[in-house]
Amino acid sequence: MLPYIFAPQPKDIPQQVSRYILTLFVIINLFLLVFYYLNTLLFIPKLLFKKQWIIYILVIAICMYGFSFLPRQLALWMNNTTETKIRTEFRSDFRKADSANQQNRAEYKTGVNKNTAAQLPLPKHRSSRYFPGSYAVFLLVFAVGISISVLQQWLKVARTKEKIEKEMLQTELSFLKTQINPHFFFNTLNNIYSLAITGSDKTPSAILKLSAIMRYILTETKNDWVPLQSEIDFLNDYIDLQKVRLTESVALTFNVEGNTSNQRIAPLILIPFVENAFKYGVSTIESSFIHINIAIQNNTITFSVNNSIVTHAGNSFTETTAIGIKNVERRLTLLYPGKHLLTIKNEKNIFSVVLTLLQVV
Repeated sequence: MLPYIFAPQPKDIPQQVSRYILTLFVIINLFLLVFYYLNTLLFIPKLLFKKQWIIYILVIAICMYGFSFLPRQLALWMNNTTETKIRTEFRSDFRKADSANQQNRAEYKTGVNKNTAAQLPLPKHRSSRYFPGSYAVFLLVFAVGISISVLQQWLKVARTKEKIEKEMLQTELSFLKTQINPHFFFNTLNNIYSLAITGSDKTPSAILKLSAIMRYILTETKNDWVPLQSEIDFLNDYIDLQKVRLTESVALTFNVEGNTSNQRIAPLILIPFVENAFKYGVSTIESSFIHINIAIQNNTITFSVNNSIVTHAGNSFTETTAIGIKNVERRLTLLYPGKHLLTIKNEKNIFSVVLTLLQVV
C-alpha cells in the first residue's frame, strides 16, 4: 500500500480519471486485505493444511480471476462512468502529451531553447499507470499469507511436540523413581525384621529412621529438585539403618566436605550407588569396606563411593548392578543433560563410582 500512497502522480491526469484511480486504489487494497485474511484464517487452515490441495488451488485461482476485473468494475460503478469514457479521457490526455512531445522534439531539432528542451522529460502515457494493482501485488500478498501461516503452524507443532516430550520425560522420571523406591524399602524392611527377630533394642530407633525416610520420599521427592542437605540427611538415615547389621569386619566412612547451603540436587539420584555398596560390599566373614564421600565446591557436587566386592556376590552382582546403574544413568541424562560425568570402575574386587554434577537450577 505504501508504494501507491507515496508514488508521484502525474499532474495532467483528467479529473474524472483521477477520481477513478483513487477509487480503484481503495477497492484494490480492500480486496487484497479481505483476501489475505480469508486465505490465512479460512483457506489455508481448512483446505491447504488438510491436504485438499486441488480445491485450494481452484479457490486461489477464482480469487485471482476476480482480482483482475472486480475492482475495476466497482470503481467504474461508484464513479458512474464506463470504460469507454475513461478510455476517451485517456486518448485526450495522450493527444495532449503527444503534441507537447512533438513540440519539444521540434524545438530540440531546430536548436530553439535547446538547453531547456533537453531537460524536459518525454512523457510516456500508458493505461497501466492508471491501475495501481497488478498480479504481482496479488501474488505477493498470497506468498506472505502462505509464509506466515506455515511459520505459525510449524511453531504450533513445535510447541506441541515440546509439551508432549516434557510430559513423557516427567512420566519416565516418575517410573524410574518407582523402580528405586520398592527395592530400597524391601531391603530396609528386611533389616528391621532381622532386628525384631533377635529382639534387639535398636528396633525402635530403626523404625523411627525408616519413618523419616518414608516421609522424605513421600513429600520431598515429588519435586524435581531438593536441597542437597535434605538428600544428605536422607543418606545418613539410610546408612544408620544399615549399620545395625554390620560387624566390626566392615570399615565404613561417610564424609561431607564443603558448604551445602544453596545447593540443590535431584532426589534419590545418589541412593542407588549407596544401596549397591551395602548390598554387595558387606561381609560378616571377610574384611570389607565402604567409603562414601560428598565434596561441594562452588556449583559442583562430586560424589564418590568405593566398596569391596565380597565373594558371595557372584554373577548376580554384575547383572543386578547393571540394571540399577542403567536406571540412574537414564535419570542423569534427563535431569542433567550435558552437566554430569559418571565414572564407574570394577577392578581387583573393588567397585568405585565417581559422579560429578553441575548445578542446573
